[in-house]
Amino acid sequence: MAHPQTLPTKTNGTSSTIYSVTSIEEIKAALSELNQRDAAVTARLDELLATQKDVTRQLGRLDLARAHLGSQVTATRTISNDILAPAASTAHRISSAVKKLDREQAAVKATLEVVEQVAELKACVLGVHGSMGAPQDWETAASYLHRASKLPAGVIDGAFADEIVPTAEVPDPPRQTLSAASESLCGLFLREFDKAARDGDGAAVTRFFKLFPLIDRREVGLDAYGRYVCSGIAARARTNMGASQRREGLFYANALTKLFEHIAQIIDGHEPLVERHYGVGSMTKVIERIQVEADAQGGIILDTWAEERRSFLPSQRPTLGTSPRTGSPAPGSGRTSEDEGVDMKEVDALLNETAVMLGRWSLYTRFLASKSAPGVDDEHAKLSVPSFVLHSRLHKRVNELLVEPFNTMATFFFRRSVEKSFQLDDWPHDLTLNPNKPLGSSPPFVTTAVDDVMYIVNQVLQRTLSTGQRSIIGSVVPSVGRVLGSDLFGMVQRRMRDESYPKAAIQGALPPENVIVQFLVLINNLDIATEYVKRIIRTCLNLQQDGTNGLTDTFPFGNEATAVERTLRNMEAGFEIKTSELINEAIEVMLKQVMRPRLRPVMIETFRDVDYSSDPDHQSEDTDEPVIAEGAVPQRFERGWQAFTLPVKRILTSSTYDKLLTATIAYLSRTLEKRIWSYYGRVNDLGAVRLERDIAGVVSAAVKGGRYELRDLFSRCVQMTLIMNMEEDEWQEVAKLDGSKLEAETGVAWKLEKEERKRVRGIVADRA
Repeated sequence: MAHPQTLPTKTNGTSSTIYSVTSIEEIKAALSELNQRDAAVTARLDELLATQKDVTRQLGRLDLARAHLGSQVTATRTISNDILAPAASTAHRISSAVKKLDREQAAVKATLEVVEQVAELKACVLGVHGSMGAPQDWETAASYLHRASKLPAGVIDGAFADEIVPTAEVPDPPRQTLSAASESLCGLFLREFDKAARDGDGAAVTRFFKLFPLIDRREVGLDAYGRYVCSGIAARARTNMGASQRREGLFYANALTKLFEHIAQIIDGHEPLVERHYGVGSMTKVIERIQVEADAQGGIILDTWAEERRSFLPSQRPTLGTSPRTGSPAPGSGRTSEDEGVDMKEVDALLNETAVMLGRWSLYTRFLASKSAPGVDDEHAKLSVPSFVLHSRLHKRVNELLVEPFNTMATFFFRRSVEKSFQLDDWPHDLTLNPNKPLGSSPPFVTTAVDDVMYIVNQVLQRTLSTGQRSIIGSVVPSVGRVLGSDLFGMVQRRMRDESYPKAAIQGALPPENVIVQFLVLINNLDIATEYVKRIIRTCLNLQQDGTNGLTDTFPFGNEATAVERTLRNMEAGFEIKTSELINEAIEVMLKQVMRPRLRPVMIETFRDVDYSSDPDHQSEDTDEPVIAEGAVPQRFERGWQAFTLPVKRILTSSTYDKLLTATIAYLSRTLEKRIWSYYGRVNDLGAVRLERDIAGVVSAAVKGGRYELRDLFSRCVQMTLIMNMEEDEWQEVAKLDGSKLEAETGVAWKLEKEERKRVRGIVADRA
């Protein structure tokens, strides 16, 4: 039995069937739903019936197309079976025939090529034999051998060539004939080359030198050419060393320079010829052979030089070592310096000659590196020392006889020169703290030792850099820094401590004027020496506009230029650190021993008889108290302040005076603050206004001519007077705020804490 149709309804939110309805409304709702569904089904059926004709028509067209397609398929099959199949078979036969023909044609071409090559080989063999006979046309014989060398080895050694090439005149196999001819020509060319070299016939030398590559004897030719140029180098070197002139001054340096220049001229002049006939890079073999001769001739020069100058070399004078000295002698100490018997002029001359030779060696090494390394035209390419130079005997002799002695003597020379400078040290004349007396010297006021030592520093560093040797820079420059830090710095430090310390002979008195002046000059010594060192280093670095150093040309290998710059800057920084620390200590001494004692009476005089609790305009005429005029306080202070600061300013350098002025003003600001606190409860409203003007005047007088930033040191004092003179309502607003809100509202970076501001407000008597 079929299930009754179920109709969804919304009554009570449940589903029900028409057979389970219980009211007329439910029956009507169910009938309405059935009517809607019946209408939808009827409409869909009508739509399908309306399109039946079109579907029938399309089906008929498809049947007709199928009938036509069947006939076409039949026709296509007929064409394929009757026409295309025979054509494809014919094409296959033709393609196979063409391929076979191509193979036969290729075989014929290969055979013809072998025949042509064998013919060329026969022509070369006969040509070599004929040219080496009565005509003795060596160039033609060599060209025939060169042509034969281009033929494949399989052709030369093949059975066909062995059968065809030999003749009655030349019965041997072609390989044997060519090898024998090449060997014979090689020996001939070598004999003729050597003969031309002995006779000095440059044209003949060039003629036979060009023939070696043609007979495949490049190594022999390059070796012979190397011997030839080396003989010229040796002859020139012997001539230079055998000069009748006395071997003084830069004789050996000039001899070494001439040797290197001659080699460079040979390489530059002969390189095009060698590269053209022997191939790119062939000149390197010649250069390696030349370096062997350079080892010999350069070694002779250095050994002879060392023998004549042996009295100054470390092996003979152990006293030239670099061990630290016990200290530079102070003038008049009576201590005899070591090595007094050494003539410093001779040491200087020897160092100069050594530096010249080292500089020439560095230039020569860079030249060989540029000639031996490919791609050196690239500006970013890094050169490297050629291995044949790095492991050469001359390189070893340079290190033993030039580099090591230079390191030792340069340090000795610098230390001894610094010592002599202090022995001859002289103070600037007619310096005085009396502002009414002129100074008898010109600024900067330093002792003569500073100029002398810095001249020597510049000389030693420039000479050291001129050697172009990274190892020397790494040894001498730190040694210069150590000597500056021990001898120059130590001498100034000892003088400050033992001879010129500004200490009063009597308790409460000021130090003697001459001691103060000497102490100031010693401070200048440190500052000027530091500035000189900075300038010298800048000159040594040869800084470019982009900030890079200009040492790349002198130190082109790897990262040598960067390492040299770092060494120089480390020396500069190390010296500056030491001098800055001592300058700061000296500034503290000046502040404690001179500036503070001289500032105290100035402050006492500045605020003498000043009363901020009364009105000077309404004082009783019968009172004995003096009346302080408007602006008297700043005027008193300025007179006293300039009286003891300007004499110091005249002598000190600007940078050290700025440091001393900053320290003194910092102390003055603390003194002023204490002075303001001392008036607690003794200031009326009018006195607060006067106090503010007086403090502002003192501040202006103190910072006059100095940096504007010095005013910031008086921030607490200025803010104290500002709070004292605030109107009550303004103060109430300020008192409510704190921190960033207070700064934002007032526009003032407050240095006083909240409790301090309240205390300051109470300085005025009626607000306490």
